[in-house]
Amino acid sequence: MSTGHVVSLKVYFAVFTALMVLTALTVMAAFVDLGPINNVVALTIACTKASLVILFFMHVRYSDRLIQLSVATALLFVLILMAFTLADPLTRAWVRPVVPFVR
Repeated sequence: MSTGHVVSLKVYFAVFTALMVLTALTVMAAFVDLGPINNVVALTIACTKASLVILFFMHVRYSDRLIQLSVATALLFVLILMAFTLADPLTRAWVRPVVPFVR
């Protein structure tokens, strides 16, 4: 039986340090008004942190190709669902309907 890939503690501490730095960046970004790109910055930091956790702490980086394909497929499915969700309000007419005045 194979024990799998062994990751050194140096890698775990480097990833942990990166996660702490990104968390501090998230807190700092929350107190700075960046205008319309606030959400973009917050989501970029969150996606980077999620990627680090998935790749290193869930051992996807060192897994078989089938597991990597499964994770990529799940990510693609989530992106498709988000695209459909965001497409709904973007395709709506922003014109207020005319309501006749009734006495």
